[in-house]
Amino acid sequence: MSLRLPCRSVVLGALLLALTACGSGDGGTPGRPADGDGRLTVWLTVDARESWPDMVAAANRRFAETHPGVRVDVRYQQWTTKNQKLDAVLAGQNVPDVVEMGNSETTNYIVNDAFAPLEPETFDRSGQWLPALADACRLDGRTYCVPYYAGARVGVYRTDYFQGAGVTRAPRTYPELISALDRLKAHYGGEDPGFSALYLPGRYWSAAMGFVKDAGGEIAVEKDGRWHGALSSPKSVAGLTAWKKLMDAYYVGDRAKDNGDQPAVVAQGKVGVFYGNTWEAEAAADARSGGDPRLKDKFATFAFPGPSGELLPPFLGGSTLAVPAKSRNQRLAAEWIRIFTDRESQKRLIAANTLPNNTVQLADVAAGGINGPAAQAAARGWVTPLAPGWASVEKSNILPEALERIATGKASVEDAAREADRRTDAVINER
Repeated sequence: MSLRLPCRSVVLGALLLALTACGSGDGGTPGRPADGDGRLTVWLTVDARESWPDMVAAANRRFAETHPGVRVDVRYQQWTTKNQKLDAVLAGQNVPDVVEMGNSETTNYIVNDAFAPLEPETFDRSGQWLPALADACRLDGRTYCVPYYAGARVGVYRTDYFQGAGVTRAPRTYPELISALDRLKAHYGGEDPGFSALYLPGRYWSAAMGFVKDAGGEIAVEKDGRWHGALSSPKSVAGLTAWKKLMDAYYVGDRAKDNGDQPAVVAQGKVGVFYGNTWEAEAAADARSGGDPRLKDKFATFAFPGPSGELLPPFLGGSTLAVPAKSRNQRLAAEWIRIFTDRESQKRLIAANTLPNNTVQLADVAAGGINGPAAQAAARGWVTPLAPGWASVEKSNILPEALERIATGKASVEDAAREADRRTDAVINER
């Protein structure tokens, strides 16, 4: 998943079935590509080109120092089309050597043998990789991709609104959050009935699931080799109930929508606090994103507290890097990934206001900067269930539809959760 775009699922069809018979793609000796053409093809998303091009250039220079005869051909892909393009090329033999994947996209490719196994000990700080990224790369004790970068959702608030409502600091605890929202609602909601102290639309599933995780619940669990929906468990129901209570108290707006246009909505000036990525604060003040330039420098962030007394566990979005099983340059590809994800490269990501792939360098993120709270929250980050059919769960919109029924009052928490589990059970074990 990109920091700029929500995590996208991928459904693998017949194009990948032939991959189960792929060879090992040994890759030849270091410094010499097995196919002899002297080229390593790397697919990255446009985030790298737009936000940290110096990191890409530096990694290529360092790679060239030990592999001077190899040209690195970086091809930038759009999130909306990259998986369709990848599925098409994986059906043939002319494949890229390195591909970027959202961390919720990896499982189906891994279970369909699309990626070559990697040796984690050869990569920098692999023992400290963020669990929500590392877990997405593993299956049956083997590693098939390398964490690249991460993004964690936080509370984002209008500093001028806090000042106007008499809130003197960002919330540090859940009672402080409730107190701040009460003040915002009383001060601005009385003047404008369309004002939301907290923007929390009903189909914003990753926010709702944070409350499930905070209560000790799960979206789905694995037992005896089979996955099962778990939203109807008592702990999950408690989390969903807390989420709905917060929405009922402070959200004003359409409960049947998601957070896809969150920056543009916030830019309209009727939101005190929202739960999102740090880049959304910048987008809300950027006319290119539907934002209002007059809001520049009017946002700040805080680590969003949960009802449990701990920080609300955020969905940890981010990206990983994998080597297709059909690559003829697997050793060179792994070497390029090693350089591109090592501690030196991670320093450049931090400088670009992006979270690193490991827990050690989270401490290097400036605590007082806009990404400081995200680094604090990332340690409690989680990722969607690593089930073979999770892509089918997302494609079926099971979670958003269940949440919409709860948010609009069409179903109780318990009834909607049971129905979501039934629908999840029907597809989550599909390959």
